[in-house]
Amino acid sequence: MTSLATDITFDIRALPKVSLHDHLDGGLRPATIIELADAVGHQLPSTDPVALGQWFRDSADSGSLVRYLETFDHTIAVMQTREGLARVAQEFVEDLADDGVVYGEVRWAPEQHLTGGLSLDDAVEAVQEGLDAGVEAVAARGRTIQVGQLITAMRHADRGQEIAELAVRHRDRGAVGFDIAGAENGFPPARFADAFTYLAQHQFPATVHAGEAAGIDSIVDALVSGRAQRLGHGVRIAEDITVEFDDDGGSDAGVGMVTLGRVAAWVRDRGIPLEICPSSNLQTGAIEAFGKDIASHPIDLLYQLGFNITVNTDNRLMSGVSLTDEFELLVETFDYDLDDLLDLTLNAVEAAFLPLDSRTALAELIAQGYDGTGGA
Repeated sequence: MTSLATDITFDIRALPKVSLHDHLDGGLRPATIIELADAVGHQLPSTDPVALGQWFRDSADSGSLVRYLETFDHTIAVMQTREGLARVAQEFVEDLADDGVVYGEVRWAPEQHLTGGLSLDDAVEAVQEGLDAGVEAVAARGRTIQVGQLITAMRHADRGQEIAELAVRHRDRGAVGFDIAGAENGFPPARFADAFTYLAQHQFPATVHAGEAAGIDSIVDALVSGRAQRLGHGVRIAEDITVEFDDDGGSDAGVGMVTLGRVAAWVRDRGIPLEICPSSNLQTGAIEAFGKDIASHPIDLLYQLGFNITVNTDNRLMSGVSLTDEFELLVETFDYDLDDLLDLTLNAVEAAFLPLDSRTALAELIAQGYDGTGGA
C-alpha cells in the first residue's frame, strides 16, 4: 500500500496497467530457468531459485556490460524449444496479470531461438501458443488480460527484411508490431531502411530502440529511417533540452527557462510516445549525463514539459522490478499521485498498437479501475 501527502491510500498493484516495453527473454522466473536448463543440459551460475534471481540482479547492477549481456545467454539458452518458448510465454502473461497489467506487448527476437531446430514461424507460433494459454489461465482466475507480440530484429544481424516479413505474416495471429533491438551504437535504423519501408507499405506499426545507448542522432534516424511510431526508451531526448536556473546563490534556486531543441520539440509537439524504463535506464547508464540516481532521471522533466511518457520495465528479471515497482518508484521520488499514474497509463493506452475502438475500450477499462480511488 502507498500513502501520499494527500492522505489517499491506494494499492498500486491493484490498479490496471499497460505494458509496452517488456522483453520476453528478460522476464523469466528463476525456478523455470533452472528446470528448463536441466532439461537441455545448460549450466547455470546457481541452481537455487533465490540465489539465481539474485545473480541476475547483481549482474544487471554490476556496471559491466559483458556481465549484463551474459544474463541473456542463460535465458535465451532455455528458450530454444517449442515447449520452452510456450512455457515462458504463458508464465510471462500470468506474471503480468498478477501485477495488474490488462494489456501487454511482449517483445522478443525469434531469430535468437532457432538453435533447437525451430523455424522462425515455428518460434512465433510457439510463443503465441504460450501467450494464448496464459490469457486462458488468467481468465480462469476471473481476470482479463490482452497481449500481443512485438516481433524484433537484432540490429547487428542482417535479417531485417526477413523478420519484417515474418511480423506481417503473423499480423492476424498475434503479432501487433515490429522492433529492432541490440547494440544501438554502430547499428542505426538506416541499416533496415528497406524493411521499414516494407512495413509502412503494409501498414504495420514499428517501435524502435533509440535514445538509450546512443543520443539524438539515433532518435532522428529512428524517426526518419525507422518511421517509428514510438521510441523504445528515448530518454536521451532530454539531451536536446536546455534548462537554465535562477541562481542567486541560495539553496532554493528555481528553474528559470527551459528551451527545447528542434528534435525535442518535434517529438513533444507530435506526441511521439517514449517507452521510458526508469530502473533499467539507471542500470545501463542511459541517464549518466544527468546523474547517478533515480532522482536525476529526466522522466519528470519530460513529463512536466508535456512529452508523451509511458512507464515500462524493460527486463523484469534483470532489474528485479515489476510495473508496480516502477510506479511506486515514481511516487516516492517525484511525489506523483493517482492522477499522474492515470495520465501515464492512458498515455500507454493511446500508444498501444491497437485499433482505435480497442484503445477506446481499454481506456474505459482503465478509468473504471481508477474509479473510487480518487484518481478518476
